[in-house]
Amino acid sequence: MAGFDVNRLDDAIHGRLRLGIMAYLMDAEAADFNELKNVLEATQGNLSVHLRKLEEAGYVEIVKSFQGRKPLTRAHITSVGRAAFARYLDALAQLVERR
Repeated sequence: MAGFDVNRLDDAIHGRLRLGIMAYLMDAEAADFNELKNVLEATQGNLSVHLRKLEEAGYVEIVKSFQGRKPLTRAHITSVGRAAFARYLDALAQLVERR
């Protein structure tokens, strides 16, 4: 691992659940809370915490609305989030190439 800069791994993304959220949203653009919960096999509380961390980093935007009378929470990846995820994947690719 000589020469690999571990600081290039973004702490806001580098967790199993946050990585899963970002990977899913890169493809889907947006997803509702229950969709993410089911796909990632996460608990409601755990998913909420990790979405909040990504939102605080500016990588995800959370939009709350109503569908009929039911509340609907949707997560959208931001342009900043797309760029951060691309940098994260580049850092991982460099690590793999060194192997």
